[in-house]
Amino acid sequence: MVALGVVAYQAIRWAEGPAIPPEAHPPAKVVVIPDGSTFQHVATSLERAGLIKSSFSFVLFGKLRSADRKVHAGEYELNAGMTPGEILALLLNGQVVLHPLTIPEGLTLVQIADLAAQDGLTDRVEFLRLVKDQAFIASLGIKAETLEGYLYPDTYKFPRPIKAREVLVAMVEQLKQVVGPDLLARMQELKMTMHEVLTLASVIEKETASGDERPEISAVFHNRLKKHIPLQSDPTVIYGLPAFDGNLHKKDLSSPSPYNTYRVQGLPPGPIASPGIQAIRATLYPANSSFLYFVSRNDGTHQFSATLIEHNKAVEKYQKRPVRRGSHSQTSVVPREGIVAHKEGIS
Repeated sequence: MVALGVVAYQAIRWAEGPAIPPEAHPPAKVVVIPDGSTFQHVATSLERAGLIKSSFSFVLFGKLRSADRKVHAGEYELNAGMTPGEILALLLNGQVVLHPLTIPEGLTLVQIADLAAQDGLTDRVEFLRLVKDQAFIASLGIKAETLEGYLYPDTYKFPRPIKAREVLVAMVEQLKQVVGPDLLARMQELKMTMHEVLTLASVIEKETASGDERPEISAVFHNRLKKHIPLQSDPTVIYGLPAFDGNLHKKDLSSPSPYNTYRVQGLPPGPIASPGIQAIRATLYPANSSFLYFVSRNDGTHQFSATLIEHNKAVEKYQKRPVRRGSHSQTSVVPREGIVAHKEGIS
């Protein structure tokens, strides 16, 4: 019996040790534990991956610790230099692999859904259904037709797979964290709602990639709103088109879309993309200027003007020059009252 006891003790010590000595620096392996897996299935998967010496011993090890029904599903990064106890601790704590998801500023709901669905992170169809689900939107404390503009652009880390609902909640909550009390107070000072701020910020976001210009772009739109001049912003027109081929045509400026700010006065019905904090701040703190127009210089910046005469000269200078080899593409613009900018080109 003493001999059997010694053998049993040695067997337990053997089973509790790592499959490979840690000093050998075994490579990390990603093991996927499907939802609803039995502990036996988990142990078998670990043994097949060479991460533990014995599935039988691992199951016994788990039962002795009443851990066989507490393992969390998901992806785990493990290596054969870890002891069964260390592996079990990770499984019980749900320390799954987190995948980065970076959402750049200025993306639409569809574009964000495409990014979120890459590599099987979440369900694209469910994502696009929820962003228009009125009950779900209301549960987030948002009064809007969709979540366009409310999904804050940032880098997130999520387990894979993750429910679309959880991704959306995280993005909306991040927006609420970024737009703090100071910005909310400024909204009240300007008598603007969150929806209006996000709407104008999204237009500013789409109009320029230059952070330094955003307050000036904001000033142009604020000045136009005060003077009851249509915003005449190309990105809003593009957003409202059922299809866009990369070129904005003259006929598009007459489209009946509520997002056609050449025809509709004031802000469009809602955001046209997800604005970042710079665009949101620019919306709330526009530059102190009298500019009413701006036109692309074709280098990522814009020429601003206070009068139509100045604007037409700028259009003549920057938009009607012959295209030079190696330069940015030029656009053909008809100078007339109200044209603000033509980033995509009008044909």
